[in-house]
Amino acid sequence: MDLQKIPLNDLHESLGAKMVGFAGYAMPVRYSSDKAEHLAVRQNVGVFDVSHMGEFLLKGSKALDLIQRVCTNDASKLTDGKAQYSCMTNEKGGIVDDLLVYRLSETEYMLVVNASNIEKDWNWIQKHNTEGVEMQNISAETCLFAVQGPNATKVLQKLTTTDLSQIPYYSFVKGSIGGIEGVIISATGYTGAGGFELYVHKDFAETLWKAIFEAGKEYNIQPIGLGARDTLRLEMGYCLYGNDIDDTTSPLEAGLGWITKFTKNFTASDILQKQKQEGVQRKLVAFRMETKGIPRKDYPITNASGEVIGKVTSGTISPMLNIGIGLGYVQSPYSNLDTEIFIQIRNQVEKAKIVKLPFYEKGV
Repeated sequence: MDLQKIPLNDLHESLGAKMVGFAGYAMPVRYSSDKAEHLAVRQNVGVFDVSHMGEFLLKGSKALDLIQRVCTNDASKLTDGKAQYSCMTNEKGGIVDDLLVYRLSETEYMLVVNASNIEKDWNWIQKHNTEGVEMQNISAETCLFAVQGPNATKVLQKLTTTDLSQIPYYSFVKGSIGGIEGVIISATGYTGAGGFELYVHKDFAETLWKAIFEAGKEYNIQPIGLGARDTLRLEMGYCLYGNDIDDTTSPLEAGLGWITKFTKNFTASDILQKQKQEGVQRKLVAFRMETKGIPRKDYPITNASGEVIGKVTSGTISPMLNIGIGLGYVQSPYSNLDTEIFIQIRNQVEKAKIVKLPFYEKGV
């Protein structure tokens, strides 16, 4: 299958990016090295082009009702200029996708979904759209840049009169930045390093990208690929759809009870309510290696007797901690903090311990 190209594909190639297939798109996986890019974001500032992500607009007096029906979180709590992390569940209580819900006005919302699920999510929401909510898929014309790191605000502040320090976490404004009007400037991100995500029409994307890099010269701003994006999100314990959550995992198993609100009815809310009352059989846990081993997706997790009790869903060497870290599902009796578990790495059995998230905290 031919890979789709994001609007700035040629620019990334000119910057020396290694392009790989991801969710049906040719995406920059790295420009220099994953570790160097990871450290640039943690310690300084870097920019991800994540324009493969999907964006839908939902408009009309029943837009909120539709969101409430398909999403687990309570979007009625949103006010204009606020965003919310949520997920959509299928009839069995598995996760269709995790997403961000932006309230643009009382009758207009933007949903930001994973690239691999754009068509699936669209069809799912459309199927539940029984009240004639106007739906618009703006994914193809929307570019998304994540400017992340401790110096992100200093760089972007040069490009806008909006006081970025006054935008709280999970809030956004629509404003002018880099001379481009109508950009959504959102205090969100997938790195735990602070910063903003910028939604801009593809026609102005290259202009904005270049303006950001010009403004960031004094901070040695770097373009960052998906390789570092994965290690950054894993250090925070953020779930990746297709690895840690999917159609077969419930939000309660995945530790996403905090975005699962039973104050309303949504798809399979009765099943999840029952899970909450009775407890789940397996849980997503965070673990840290006690040895030099590197955990990888699908490696078996065992107990001290060698019985398989689960499997790794995400794993890497943490560039900040210099030790193996991972997420994985285990049988619930093994899910308590400090529980000793074992990871089967090829022919070796390596010891690990269940720990609290995030793996890495600023200043540690």
